[in-house]
Amino acid sequence: MVIIKCKNCGQEDFHHCKGLCYHCYRKLIWRPKQITCKRCNRQMPFHAKGLCPGCYQFVFHLDKNKEWNHRKCYGLDKETYNRITKECVLCGFDKVVDLHHLDQNKKNNSETNLIGLCPNHHKMLHDFRYREEIIKQLKEKGYNTPADLKLSYK
Repeated sequence: MVIIKCKNCGQEDFHHCKGLCYHCYRKLIWRPKQITCKRCNRQMPFHAKGLCPGCYQFVFHLDKNKEWNHRKCYGLDKETYNRITKECVLCGFDKVVDLHHLDQNKKNNSETNLIGLCPNHHKMLHDFRYREEIIKQLKEKGYNTPADLKLSYK
């Protein structure tokens, strides 16, 4: 390679293209290939596997991101979180399972305070109209709910 004086920045560097150093060429002339993302159908710079950078992150690094969020929010490792949210403790639904704190304290992340509930039962537990029914079912299954938790707003 030939060392030249860059037309843009004036520094002596290896000749890359059109009388520019590598860094100035990347900044001024080079443009990434534009593609239509297979997942979101937006016109974006090509990243890998026919996806834009955001979709690539979502598709191929979703598990890592979820694991990081569980560790950050709940202080739980992946195995513990997966074990707790394996299925809903009330109905056995295992496709989508939320994590619920029995004592309603988000900072109390002990394993005895956490249970897995399907989105329906979780929403019902937080809705005062159905709370009494869900707490009754939890007690029948052997889960201890705090005594000071208001069962109804009558």
